[in-house]
Amino acid sequence: MSSESKEQHDLSPRDSTEGDDSSPSGIHLEVQRESSTDFKQLETNDQCRPYRRILIECQEKSDTNFKEFVIKKLQKNCQCSPAKAKNMILGFLPVLQWLPKYDLKKNILGDVMSGLIVGILLVPQSIAYSLLAGQEPVYGLYTSFFASIIYFLLGTSRHISVGIFGVLCLMIGETVDRELQKAGYDNARSAPSLGMVSNGSMLLNHTSGRICDKSCYAIMVGSTVTFMAGVYQVAMGLFQVGFVSVYLSDALLSGFVTGTSFTILTSQAKYLLGLNLPRSNGVGSLITTWIHVFRNIHKTNLCDLITSLLCLLVLLPTKELNEHFKSKLKAPIPIELVVVVAATLASHFGKLHENYNSSIAGHIPTGFMPPKVPEWNLIPSVAVDAIAISIIGFAITVSLSEMFAKKHGYTVRANQEMYAIGFCNIIPSFFHCFTTSAALAKTLVKESTGCQTQLSGVVTALVLLLVLLVIAPLFYSLQKSVLAVITIVNLRGAFRKFRDLPKMWNISRMDTVIWFVTMLSSALLSTEIGLLVGVCFSMFCVILRTQKPKSSLLGLVEESEVFESVSAYKNLQTKPSIKIFRFVAPLYYINKECFKSALYKQTVNPILIKVAWKKAAKRKIKEEVVTLGGIQDEMSVQLSHDPLELHTIVIDCSAIQFLDTAGIHTLKEVRRDYEAIGIQVLLAQCNPSVRDSLTKGEYCKKEEENLLFYSVYEAMAFAEVSKNQKGICVPNGLSLSSD
Repeated sequence: MSSESKEQHDLSPRDSTEGDDSSPSGIHLEVQRESSTDFKQLETNDQCRPYRRILIECQEKSDTNFKEFVIKKLQKNCQCSPAKAKNMILGFLPVLQWLPKYDLKKNILGDVMSGLIVGILLVPQSIAYSLLAGQEPVYGLYTSFFASIIYFLLGTSRHISVGIFGVLCLMIGETVDRELQKAGYDNARSAPSLGMVSNGSMLLNHTSGRICDKSCYAIMVGSTVTFMAGVYQVAMGLFQVGFVSVYLSDALLSGFVTGTSFTILTSQAKYLLGLNLPRSNGVGSLITTWIHVFRNIHKTNLCDLITSLLCLLVLLPTKELNEHFKSKLKAPIPIELVVVVAATLASHFGKLHENYNSSIAGHIPTGFMPPKVPEWNLIPSVAVDAIAISIIGFAITVSLSEMFAKKHGYTVRANQEMYAIGFCNIIPSFFHCFTTSAALAKTLVKESTGCQTQLSGVVTALVLLLVLLVIAPLFYSLQKSVLAVITIVNLRGAFRKFRDLPKMWNISRMDTVIWFVTMLSSALLSTEIGLLVGVCFSMFCVILRTQKPKSSLLGLVEESEVFESVSAYKNLQTKPSIKIFRFVAPLYYINKECFKSALYKQTVNPILIKVAWKKAAKRKIKEEVVTLGGIQDEMSVQLSHDPLELHTIVIDCSAIQFLDTAGIHTLKEVRRDYEAIGIQVLLAQCNPSVRDSLTKGEYCKKEEENLLFYSVYEAMAFAEVSKNQKGICVPNGLSLSSD
């Protein structure tokens, strides 16, 4: 050790406390004892007695050149080695890590069972949700098939089911209908025919310069939106901007899903009644659609209405039984598939389309269509729509994967999940698919039926492949009203959220208000605007919480060093000469006036005291002029500058997360105002960010080391000593100097 460092070591205040295990209370008692015995000696000698304090030294920050920093980062990231290449490949394809270690005896039965059941459920749902997305049923089957395969390769969650999701289908359908109208397709006729030969107009597609019917153009729009949504999701993964999902709170997502569920229900109402109505788009489409429904309700197709009621009477009770006895049933009853098969047979043999003009699915081709690139000319029109779709898709996927990972004791990589869901949209967009994400209902079914790994997704894909290659044409006579009922019945979970509102209100009224605002705006305005309104309103609520935060005076818990609010707890020790104030929020430009008013209200208002002193001084001068013979009125003396009983205010900064320039200026102003009336202001328990802001804002001068403390107890002990030793220098506190 050098002589210089040895000398610094010998002079360090930490040596005096090294090996001393005494608590701050012991320090306080020692100070009290020393102050009582040595007080007279200190008065006579006029010396400065140092108060023992904790001292920490800041780490020396190396001055790094920005150019060197960038070069080092590039060298680190651009270096390639076999180990690094292997880790990159294994990280991007998690299946290569867990599949070689797959326990066949332990996991295969649960994976096969869950994959079969989810595949059976996906067949009718894929066909039904295609209707919601404005597409033909075969495209819904394509979407579920490709999503299951790709997530098996790229996903890190063992339990979530990735495929069609009602909210995203609705958002896709709204974009598709808008673009169909802009392209000049006759939207006043029936909704896009679910057959491969559309009943709509056969027009020249101006974007591609070739003949394209309504069905062709619809999937062209849907796949382009899907491609852009996937690109956004992969880009968010590359730039690690998954923090966007933080702004989508649970209350906001729940309200959004419930609000869009009303829109989904509204869009399916015309199929329940067998009405031939155009699909409404834009703001207020829900109200507009219901107006059209009631205006045309006399045209209701009785065959479709009776079919809808019968399907509801079968599906709803069976779904409730599945939910009620899910712990006892090894697998849920596949009632949707049973209803679809029965309804298809009834429609085929009863010739409901020919005899009663009932709307049917039409021809569903077998096999796969050749891949096709998205329509690049449509990207400017759908790029904005894809933003909201991509955010909702990855937020739901990441939240569900993390929820089930915590439940089953394993970890998922949120960034990899964004890559997985992004490529589940990019790659299928070349194969006539639309946007996918995780879905809660199917994930719950998958988990409850014994799913162990994502191998169940391969089994699901095989079931869908069998349907696509062999069974699909058998659904020709399936009525659209049956598909609409299946879609509506699956909205039960979203509508059940209304039952949770009283509990939510008791837990957090602010979250309940966010839920209502998001739900109403999503239902009454539009899905995209509703999401934007919900995000903006939730951010406003965060600002509102910090604008009017809680503040209180603190008291000491007996026989401890803990301070709590005097308004919340009894039997707390307080001293009239010392006030301890806690402010529970960041101190910045929005709430600076709230901070000052709360502090002045709960302690003393220095401005009013100075005004009172000025008035007393003026009155004293007037009375001295009137007084005869130099006799001074006794009352005027009492109105002069009497010392206040309160001599110290300690601000507990433990709940102040950060300061801005306005906050630092406010603290300086408060300190100046109180010092003008003889009250010292001490800050305690400042976090490193606040201390750094105070240093940069020059809150303390170098010689003022008695303003910051590590604990409220230290600050209170120092205040007592400084009062007892009035007129004596008592250096203490946390030095802001980094020297």
